[in-house]
Order: sequence, then C-alpha cells, then structure tokens
Amino acid sequence: MRVLLLSTYELGRQPFGLASPAAWLRAAGHQVTAIDLARDPLPPETVKDSQLAALYISMHTAMRLSLKVIERVRSENPAIRICCYGLYAPLNEGSLRAAGAETILGGEFERALVAWAAGEMAGGLSMERIQFLTPDRAGLPRLDRYAQIVGSGEARTVGYTEASRGCKHLCRHCPVVPVYNGTFRVVQGNVVMADIRQQVRAGARHITFGDPDFFNGVGHAVRIAEELHAEFPDVTYDVTIKVEHLLKHRASLETLKRTGCLFVTSAVESVDDAILARFAKGHTRADFYEAVNVMRAVGLGLSPTFVTFTPWTTREGYRELLRCIVDLDLVETVAPIQLAIRLLIPAGSLLLDLPEVRSIAGPFDAGALAHRWRNPDPGMDALCLELQKMIAREEKAKQSRIQIFRRVWEMVDERPLDIPLAGRATVPYLNEPWYC
Repeated sequence: MRVLLLSTYELGRQPFGLASPAAWLRAAGHQVTAIDLARDPLPPETVKDSQLAALYISMHTAMRLSLKVIERVRSENPAIRICCYGLYAPLNEGSLRAAGAETILGGEFERALVAWAAGEMAGGLSMERIQFLTPDRAGLPRLDRYAQIVGSGEARTVGYTEASRGCKHLCRHCPVVPVYNGTFRVVQGNVVMADIRQQVRAGARHITFGDPDFFNGVGHAVRIAEELHAEFPDVTYDVTIKVEHLLKHRASLETLKRTGCLFVTSAVESVDDAILARFAKGHTRADFYEAVNVMRAVGLGLSPTFVTFTPWTTREGYRELLRCIVDLDLVETVAPIQLAIRLLIPAGSLLLDLPEVRSIAGPFDAGALAHRWRNPDPGMDALCLELQKMIAREEKAKQSRIQIFRRVWEMVDERPLDIPLAGRATVPYLNEPWYC
C-alpha cells in the first residue's frame, strides 16, 4: 500500500510520531511518504497517488490544523482511507470522524497502524507492550530546519527522541491521563540509543527527550543518560520531570548534570496551592521553591511551565506568580508564552470530575475542541488575550525574555519592576517555546 504519513505541528521538532511508524510500515512492505507540514508543503500529486493517509495528532494545535488537512486530503483524493493517531486523536474522535477520518488509534499506535494498513483494524486504544523499532527518519526535513538550543554560547542543532510514553500520574488537567490512565511504557534502551546515533550523524549536538516525565522510570532514564554521555560526551540534552519527581529522585539529578543535561522542563502550573490541588499536581508552592533550590545546588537549569489563566486566577494571584518568578530569579528561564497560557479542558478531561468545574464548563465546543469557560472576572479573560497578542508581537520583534517580562509586569502592576535589563547569566533554551 502507498501510505502518506502527515504531521502538522510538533513544537519545532522532527516528529518521532512520523519516524517511528514509518519504520514499522516500511518493514511490513508498505511504500511510505512522511511529510512534516510544519516545514514542507503537501504536494497534490502525492495525495492523489496515496491509498492511505495517517495523521499524527500529538497536541491541541496539531488537532486544529489536522482538521483542515483532512478536508483537503479528502477533496483531492475522495477514495483515500484516513486514519488519525497520537495522543489527541482519541480525545477528539467525534470531531475527527465528522471531518472524514475512518479510523482513530491511540496509545501504542505502531503495531495498530500496520494492522490498519493491512485492513485488519478499525480503530481503538492499545496499551500493549511493544518491542519498538529504530525510527526511520528517511525523507524528513533536515534537523537544522528545526528548533535550536540558543543562549549557551552557541546555537546547537537539536534532535528529538522518546524514552517512554504515558505517565504514572493522574494530574486532572493533563491530556495524557484520559488516554493512558496512569500507565507508562518504555522505549527499549537500545532503540533509543540507535535513534540518537542516527540523529548525531545527521548533525544533532543536543537531544530533547519528549517523555511526559523522564523520571517515570528513573532507572531506565539514568541508564540512557549514562549511555548517551559515554558514547557522545559533547552532546547535551534536556528532559521533562515533574516537581514531585525532582524532589523524590534528587539523588539522580547530579547524574543528569554530569552527563550533559542543560536544563529540565517542569510543569509547575501554578503557585496557588488551591489550584494545584484542583489539578492534582502532587506538589505545593513550597515544593516548587524547594525544587528550584535543589536544582540550583546541583547546577541544573529549571524551565518551569505554567497554566497561568484558569477559572480561579485573580489579578492578585497573577501578580503573585510574577513576583515569585522574580524572587526565584527565573525570569530568563520562563518562556514568555508561559505567562499567557489559558487552561484547556479537552474532551475526557479529569477536571470534569470536579463538580465546581462542571458548573462552570460549557458543553464541548467542536469549534474550540474544548469545553469553554469564563473567569468570574471578565477582566482576566481580557488580560489573557492582551498578553497573548503582546507577547507574540514582542517575540516577533526579537525582544529578550527580560524585556517581555517587564512589559507583562507593567500591564498588571503599577509598581516599578526592580530587576536589571541584562540577566546575571546566559540561560540555554529551545527557540520554539510553545508547549501545547
């Protein structure tokens, strides 16, 4: 079969979600064309020549874009069979089927995609343990066309891989939970290293591990970090780890530092303990402060992410978040867009288990692909929109993180911001910071 694999958006990274199934489908004898639409156009002749099209949908932005792609693919090739797979596919099954997708796959999708291509599967959610194949990145855009690590003295070409999927935890606002429900699956270490090797050969000097939480399987993670450093001592990397795990596994943080980890992304979400409890994050504001100190003692950078606007966010609460960022000296490590992220309540969200959320959330909006909500203070919804527009404008103008933070501060607090315009140190970060 002639199979067209498509990805619409993957945070400025070469999509693992195309490379991994491409290896499985090609091994099964299918002709595969993989196109990352975030970097390359979709040729009409390729669509017309394909028998099957599978769209990788890993996040909300990718979901919105995929609906338009499905419409175009169907119009250019009415006979084509369409499948959607990835984290956000089962969460939005109704919208995808209405758009024209016949098959929806979730969880561990590689084997299921092969079965679908052979006409043996109509869809479903699989949590089976699979023996992964080394991702096949042939035909994908060069790594130097994707996000880079900047701020560390030189720009570094970035590769991307995954050492695990899913998550052990049940944070209510997280889109991983409705699909994996506390389950996580490891990618075998030899496969991870083989994928890293091919990306280093292709020019990568830094690797982003895209696991929802690198320390879900801390022994597995540490072994991979050690192997990476032993084979490629000059290659750096970054990972994502929840605050709870940073504290629980603090003894392993020195290993990350020693093996070339530049920074750790952590979904802090809020500094309001009541909001953290609603999210079931497993940490408190005090834990966040402790994690910052633990990371600093080890010499690792912490890059926190936030859900800054929620139904419970007040103007004073927002000011308090900004003050905390300043007090903890994190202004340069927080991507500006993190100061204007609005809570998404997708279909199946565990937040809907809370009576207070059900009382404020509207019915599922197929256009927004989420349950709409409003802050009791309309000014907070207006502030969020104003901040998003300002941040987009200032980033386009290449303003620094400190300059943008100062603008944010001025929009919500009359008191002057007492921090210098130049940071104390250079902070490495990925230059495509969107996180949803």
